[in-house]
Amino acid sequence: MAHWGAAISLWHQLWDQPNAATIQRASEELKKADKTHSKAGTARERDYIAALRAFYSNSEKLDHEARARAYSAAMEKVYERYPDDHEAAAFYALSLLASEPDNDTTFANRKKAGAILEKLFALEPNHPGIAHYLIHTYDKPQLAELGLPAARRYAQIAPFSPHAVHMPSHIFARVGDWPDSIKSNLASIAATHHAAAMHMGGEGHQFHAMDFLIYAYLQIGREDEAAKVIDEVKSMPAMEMAGRDMHAFAMSKFPAMYALELHCWTDAANLEVIANATPDDRAYTYWAKAIGAARSGDQAAAKKDLAEIETIHTDYVASHKTYMAEDTERLEQEASAWVLHGDGKDNDATAALRKVADHEDAVGAEQTSMPAREMLADMLLEMHHPEQALAEYQGDLKFNPNRFHGLYGAAHAAELAGQPSEATKYYALLVKTCDGSNSARPELAKARQAVVALK
Repeated sequence: MAHWGAAISLWHQLWDQPNAATIQRASEELKKADKTHSKAGTARERDYIAALRAFYSNSEKLDHEARARAYSAAMEKVYERYPDDHEAAAFYALSLLASEPDNDTTFANRKKAGAILEKLFALEPNHPGIAHYLIHTYDKPQLAELGLPAARRYAQIAPFSPHAVHMPSHIFARVGDWPDSIKSNLASIAATHHAAAMHMGGEGHQFHAMDFLIYAYLQIGREDEAAKVIDEVKSMPAMEMAGRDMHAFAMSKFPAMYALELHCWTDAANLEVIANATPDDRAYTYWAKAIGAARSGDQAAAKKDLAEIETIHTDYVASHKTYMAEDTERLEQEASAWVLHGDGKDNDATAALRKVADHEDAVGAEQTSMPAREMLADMLLEMHHPEQALAEYQGDLKFNPNRFHGLYGAAHAAELAGQPSEATKYYALLVKTCDGSNSARPELAKARQAVVALK
């Protein structure tokens, strides 16, 4: 089983597609497991090994998705054959997440996994794998409320694990609980520093927590603290995680996120593109630059940045990197929409944004970035359609609750649409969300004035 453990640890099931070298290495481990089990071992152990072999075998004939489905089907049989084996149940639930169809809007696998894991969680509330897998299962806006018990429990189970104390923020961000998201990610960064001081490695993990931390700070009117994190990152060295330069990722995304969330369009247009960043990270920076340039009136610069995204997208398509191609296509469509708007082609612009927004809502796209539906609402407001803009802001807030600009945008649109009571409601929600903030953002000042006037 040690060889089985080595083989399964080489496949990070929720985000990884092992390459040929990794598959070969894992297959060698399974051969060793077979050799050992020819002399000793139980039927249950042999079933575990056979199930994993279903994933690593036939890699020359079957693609990753087909092999993930084969593994899940095999683990289902293990789960059914040994009903008292909680580990088999947990691994089967994880396999359902790993074999979920791309862009699935039914969440059928997640719901099935959730039903299995909830029963286990009631029996073993201190099991780290069960709580962890539950959080991943419910990491969609349509399901996030169901994940709160596991989120609140997981950090208590493993308080010194950087990933464990970060993971609850995936649920907290989904439900718009920014204070708890901040606490979760501060704890994760502290745990990372503690692990690094003990020479345990994993320093690159803190950048993922910082991503969620900065995003939460910006939603709650604590932009000065977000800026301090970015300044801290600037002085940090390159750090690798899963083959990716996380410092280059951070310097590509964090300043871009900050500029767009604060609607500092000129700052966004002038962002630096990090040369050694991965193409998708550079695409994110070009996306922010294109939107910033378009929204500050520099169409020539916006079109130049858009062309860079298009090139990156084309390269991903040509290399059959489907996930990266889809992600950069979304960035391309959003940037293109603002360029079209700048050219006065508003029907095409809103259609492009609506297409992305509908997709994001349907699949429950993960957000530590500006939602497409919020951008659509902004555009409609610029086009002097406040009633339509209000409807889009309201739709966005259902999937991305308590976002700073979502709340302010809804209030402002309601105000322009002659709906003062609606405007006051959203202004009050914004003030409540930013309770304790000393932010100087004019939007928050206006919201506070509206709330004071009501009193």
